[in-house]
Amino acid sequence: MKKVKAEISARHLHISRAHLDKLFGKNYELKPIKELSQPGEFAAEERIEVIGEKGKFMMRIVGPVRKQTQVELALTDARNLGVKPVFRVSGDLKGTPGGLTLKGPKGSLKLTTGVIIAKRHLHISREDAKKWNIKNNQKVTAIVKGPRAMEIREITARVGNYTTRIHLDTDEANAAGLLACSIIDLDI
Repeated sequence: MKKVKAEISARHLHISRAHLDKLFGKNYELKPIKELSQPGEFAAEERIEVIGEKGKFMMRIVGPVRKQTQVELALTDARNLGVKPVFRVSGDLKGTPGGLTLKGPKGSLKLTTGVIIAKRHLHISREDAKKWNIKNNQKVTAIVKGPRAMEIREITARVGNYTTRIHLDTDEANAAGLLACSIIDLDI
């Protein structure tokens, strides 16, 4: 077993250049407030209102700007908003539903695609993947110990220029009784 840090990925969105311009104004630049564990990723100061059929809430933008806008929710968030997203690996947006309205200080827009529940995944550096004999898109299992002990299966390995971390959404982390940046066992 290998020890891996598990991070809790709360609801957030990645935004395209065109959507950022529409919501915040032409050529607007995101303002980083906190670097995230993955190289080049940051939590932006900017938050937008996300409006669904049944509810709404404010959501943080994660930068940098992406090719496509993607809203990542936990299942509880989706139910509260009244949308039915699909489970997908982050970035795989083909055929995903929309149904949410995004409202910023300069405008709003209705998404026709890009609303997902991100599949649990392991960002793994090329070096660690080679040492541990893990291939890109391989499924791995994590073991959580403690009062809410459980196996978390079907974690998709994403090999690349990453810091090795497992990302779980808030529903998954709460079910396992995990706190931010808990260390868990990877069963490989």
